[in-house]
Amino acid sequence: MDVFGYSFRNPRLLEEALTTPSYRMDHPAARDNQRLEFLGDAVLGVLAADMLYRGRPGEEEGRLTVDRARIVSTESLCSAAARITLAGMLKRSAHLHTELPHDSKALADAIEAVIGAAWIDGGLEAARAVFDALGLGDFKGGSNPKGDLQIATQALDPPRLPEYILVSASGPDHQPVFHVKAVVEGVGEAEARAGTRKKAESEAAAILLAKMKGARK
Repeated sequence: MDVFGYSFRNPRLLEEALTTPSYRMDHPAARDNQRLEFLGDAVLGVLAADMLYRGRPGEEEGRLTVDRARIVSTESLCSAAARITLAGMLKRSAHLHTELPHDSKALADAIEAVIGAAWIDGGLEAARAVFDALGLGDFKGGSNPKGDLQIATQALDPPRLPEYILVSASGPDHQPVFHVKAVVEGVGEAEARAGTRKKAESEAAAILLAKMKGARK
């Protein structure tokens, strides 16, 4: 398919890449995309790292690591899937009630599987063509306080990593409150509360990062 930026010599590889595990509920003999996803995950990491390394010769490792994680994230892969309306191309069980356009794992796995299939079909350049066509290297995403805090703490002497401690989890199931503390040894700590642990960690990281920047002024 032209949408992937590469014409497969073996169309069956692409068909397999677009076959979700749920499809086997109705077609037990079918091959799903999980093996290709396993391969594509590794290839995607190499492509992202290579692009960043070549494109940013003066960048420190910490920022390169954070940006690689951003490129290969589920958010990035789902964004690429949405641009090409990948959901409509996937084979899945007709008996599932999950709305596929919102099934982030299925979409992310399929993107990785297509990259893996391209690698098998045409090698590195074929996989790179898919990577470029999907615009994965252009993904910006939202702010990343945890990643920025990690970069800041790795630049300290000696380098160190932030620690996130769950202080408490309270409230009813439909409206939980997570209380999280972000701690950096020798620097300080910050606390935040939010409806998910991930958001609380992010907010605590942002507060601690602001404290660190304020202390340097």
